[in-house]
Amino acid sequence: MGRFGDIALRAAGILLMLAAMLLAASKAPDRSLESLVPRWAPPPSDFVDVDGLLVHVRDQGPSSDPLPLVLIHGTGASLHTWEGWATELARTRRVISFDLPGFGLTGPYPNQADGDYRDARYVAFTRQLLARLGVGRAIVAGNSLGGAIAWQLALADPGRVAGLVLIDAAGHEVVPESVPLGFRLAQVPVLREGMRWVLPRRAVESSVVNVYGNPARVRGETVDRYYELTLREGNRTALMQRMDQLAPGPVARLAEIRVPTLILWGERDRLIPPRWGQAFQQAIPGSRLVNFPDLGHVPQEENPAATLAALRDWLPSVAH
Repeated sequence: MGRFGDIALRAAGILLMLAAMLLAASKAPDRSLESLVPRWAPPPSDFVDVDGLLVHVRDQGPSSDPLPLVLIHGTGASLHTWEGWATELARTRRVISFDLPGFGLTGPYPNQADGDYRDARYVAFTRQLLARLGVGRAIVAGNSLGGAIAWQLALADPGRVAGLVLIDAAGHEVVPESVPLGFRLAQVPVLREGMRWVLPRRAVESSVVNVYGNPARVRGETVDRYYELTLREGNRTALMQRMDQLAPGPVARLAEIRVPTLILWGERDRLIPPRWGQAFQQAIPGSRLVNFPDLGHVPQEENPAATLAALRDWLPSVAH
């Protein structure tokens, strides 16, 4: 074979060994709910049964508040994305946040064959949860997917929504400037099959950095949270099912929304670029748009103080 052949064989062997080591290091089996609860569901977390699904909920602040704030997270996230808001708001207001089906500690529907993660199903689920918690009217805020759920809830159940806060909200047919790596993997048939048992933490970190306006704001604990909750049993399959079901919402009906509406948008959002914030403002009568020049797709998580200031300024416009 000669010297060159020997070197080539050795090089191939080294590459195979490195690939095997990388694969072993990236193996990420499912995590049980019980193993995740101690770190990610301390008080005031609770779990409530909604039609056979055990939902991770935080219901904070004065229960006597006649107009609670309901906070709905986006794809791949969890109620923790609202922690900065919830901690401050709960000093004077009732604040309800929760993990949507397929995400966070709530996880997938009990029957995995029931893989319906379309917007309409999420709206119906949110109505069920609010009824279970005894919430009549509320101010509903949502980020990304949560924003799409919020504005479609306002259309489906207008008597329940007293005010609407849309944060980098989904619903339009958008061509992203950049898609987080985790979302891309979940949409590619060959690669996503490997996601069921291999998930490099670095891939999750890359996805989080992608949705922040300033990567320096991404903390190790934030990456830990996204990574570990993605590993919650059933969540990876649910994410794939959700990505298969992506579709625009009934945006032609946005003009029917007649409640005070605040629109917050990160100008560095490359997943749903800022022009879609302008589209929501133009479509919803009387709505107010506030842009944040240095923030990305999850501005309420990236800079709670700045986004919360805009919310507080707007809240008096919502009638109790």
